[in-house]
Amino acid sequence: MKIAVTYDEDSEQIFQHFGHTETLKIYKVENNEIVSTEILSAEGHGHSVMADFLNDVDAKVLICGGIGPCAISALQEYGIVLCAGISGKADEAVKSFLAGTLDYQSEANCSHHGEHGHTCGSCHH
Repeated sequence: MKIAVTYDEDSEQIFQHFGHTETLKIYKVENNEIVSTEILSAEGHGHSVMADFLNDVDAKVLICGGIGPCAISALQEYGIVLCAGISGKADEAVKSFLAGTLDYQSEANCSHHGEHGHTCGSCHH
């Protein structure tokens, strides 16, 4: 299984806005243990582009900070499990997820929604 985390390389923290993340850290997990990690460029902005990218790298779980309803819809189309509203170190969040102790949301929590003229009808699908 692969777990993707929106990632800020400089701080090793979870990047807080899904649609604007430039880097993802991908964790390969076998037998509930992290066996390898890889840092990838997100290859572009926008909810559907990011969802396509996650599907292309075979991610089954996304851990992120803020995310809006359009992005959630795009992830659901691929069956990607969403763990939103997470902050702090990416590695620690993945370890908590694997231990079953990560406290997360699975619905929209993007505080920026509506502030920059974005409505769900204008998503980049």
